This record gives sequence, structure tokens and C-alpha cells, in this order.
Amino acid sequence: MASTREQDLAFAHQLADAADAITLKRYQSLDLIIDTKPDNTPVTDADKAAENAIRELLTQHRPNDAIVGEEFGDSATGNRTDRYWVIDPIDGTKNFLRGVPTWATLIGLVEKQSDGSEKVVVGVVSAPALFRRWHASENRGAFVSVNGGLPTKIAVSKIREISSASISYSDFIGWGNRLSKFQSLLASAWRSRGIGDFWSHMLVAEGAVDVAVEPSLALWDMAALDVIVREAGGRFTDIEGNDGPWGLSGMSTNSSLHSLIVDSLDISNVGGKN
Repeated sequence: MASTREQDLAFAHQLADAADAITLKRYQSLDLIIDTKPDNTPVTDADKAAENAIRELLTQHRPNDAIVGEEFGDSATGNRTDRYWVIDPIDGTKNFLRGVPTWATLIGLVEKQSDGSEKVVVGVVSAPALFRRWHASENRGAFVSVNGGLPTKIAVSKIREISSASISYSDFIGWGNRLSKFQSLLASAWRSRGIGDFWSHMLVAEGAVDVAVEPSLALWDMAALDVIVREAGGRFTDIEGNDGPWGLSGMSTNSSLHSLIVDSLDISNVGGKN
């Protein structure tokens, strides 16, 4: 029997609980095992253990759903079913291994639509070292829980001008020939901060920040963020303005600022590609 959206969301919370139990125990551990992946990014034993725990629960309770995870790839080897879970066991691994509390487990559920397109319909972002968890499901709004408390509904800001906007980003790496455009955008904003990773986008969903942008991301970095930002009333696209987490970059905005930010980062009038 097909699961309901409420059941999917409840199960996503179970997956996050399982990951939190592992990641919190290993956070700031003196015997943390750190390796370097082929792309020169770090991975810890906690990343691997958390994703394994999530995969085991999915295999047990959702055997017909495929899995796409950062550490262990695509369970369907590219031939995905109509539903698949997208997992980042620790978003912000560099923070995690240095003892910075800005890291989270990201869990998203993608479903194929009647027109053949794909859409993220459930998302959970759990940041236990920050005592926060965000969640959303399609057409049911976005919420944050603080320190295990009751969920509070969240919404993006109503800022309409870049000169009044707060912009969050990770760093200046990966911008290529868009870097000068991006720096000009930051200079024209009311405020900018290098908060980075998932938290930038969740702050947009909460209305505390107006724009979050990162030039180089993977699906597992974005899937859970996408539905939460959308359900909070915002837009989640790549930096070219294409909706969803399907591009190679990620940008969260309130709806009023979206086109202004896309235009600000457009390099078509100066030539070159990202």
C-alpha cells in the first residue's frame, strides 16, 4: 500500500533521528577517522555510518524506493524508480571535523510527476549541534523545531530591493568568471555574511536572510533545502534561475528578489560561461 505524505514526513524524521544519534556521538571525538575522497573533499567515519544507518532503514521500510546518497551513490545505478530518497549524511563535513556546530543531515524525497518531471516533496534538515530541525512537505508549509520543541511555521521575508537585502554565501571559491558579478552584488546589498552550507538557505526560509547562494553544489546538497524554501514561500533555483535542485548550483531567495538576483549574476552580456 502506498504511503501517505504524512507517513513519508514522519519516516524522514525517523531517518534524521537515526543519523543524529550517530553524528552527535562522533562530533568532537578525538578518535574521529578522516579520509579524503577522490574529489579532495573530506569524509569521516560519521558520514559513512550515518548514511549506512539511513540506507538500512530505507531498505527495511521503503524497499521499493531508490536511494541517492553522497557517500555510497545511487542504489538504482541511474535507472531510478518513481520515488527516491536523496541523502547527505553530513552537510558541512569540514565544519563537523573542526568542531564547528554548523552541520546537518539532509534528507529529501523525490517523486516523478505525471508529466515526467521530478519534484522534491518531503525534506528534513536536522542540525543537532545547533539544536534545530527544519522540515516541509508538499502543500503543507515549512517548519522549524528548536531544542526538540514544537514545530513553528516559517516564512521568507518580504524584502523587495537588493539594497535592503541580507545575502549569505559560503566563500568566493567556484565562482569562475561570475566572481566579479557576485562581489558587485554583495557590495550593493544591505548586508552580506559568509554563513554557508544548509544554514544559509534555512535562514532564508525563516525570513532572517533574504538570499543564499552557492556556485557549486550536488543534488544531495540541495534536495531537502528546495522543498523547505518553496514551502516557506520562497524560490529555490540554480544561479541561472532554473527551478529545483537539478542544476550545479543553488540559490534560495524570497520570491520578490529572485529575478533581481538572477539578473545581477547574469554574464551573458559579457561573454563566457560558468
